Amino acid sequence: MVMTVLRARVAPDRVEDLERVYREGVAKLPPDIVETFLVRDSHDPSLFCIITLWVSAEALARMRASTEKPRGIQMFEAAGAKPDIEIFDVVTHRSHTGN
Repeated sequence: MVMTVLRARVAPDRVEDLERVYREGVAKLPPDIVETFLVRDSHDPSLFCIITLWVSAEALARMRASTEKPRGIQMFEAAGAKPDIEIFDVVTHRSHTGN
């Protein structure tokens, strides 16, 4: 698995926009996404991240190779923000479902 972290500062008057487009955008996840989160920094309320867990590095590479702008970037842009991206290899993973 691989994890992407999109990070951006969102103006206070645009937070509702980000929350709305995130909810709409993740209503139906593609099969290559295991799970995704919209999180806010507990010390800096303007800092948000979209954290996404992908089934594989190949799945992420396929999405990135498409001509369409990644959905997470579109979400931040809809809220007037420009995100930075980090990509992590998942070394180990555990959840209540046993994954």
